[in-house]
Amino acid sequence: MYFIWYILIGILSGFIAGKIMRGGGFGILINLLVGIIGGLLGGWFFGLLGIATAGIMGSLITSVVGAVLLLWIVSLFKDPHKTDI
Repeated sequence: MYFIWYILIGILSGFIAGKIMRGGGFGILINLLVGIIGGLLGGWFFGLLGIATAGIMGSLITSVVGAVLLLWIVSLFKDPHKTDI
């Protein structure tokens, strides 16, 4: 049952991070991947800061923060001269 929660939190956090960083989502699969990697990155980052979260909302906040960090890091490597149409 927890596996389903991880997937749902991953999808939701990837979607929210996509809205925050780009103004739109990336589709269910990419949102899931961004959310899962974001959860790991957010957990590591919060651990460095000594912040602990609990429950579903804590997991969602951690995942969203991590996903936003992930998208920000990816944007640093994006070609600034390329325009998306």
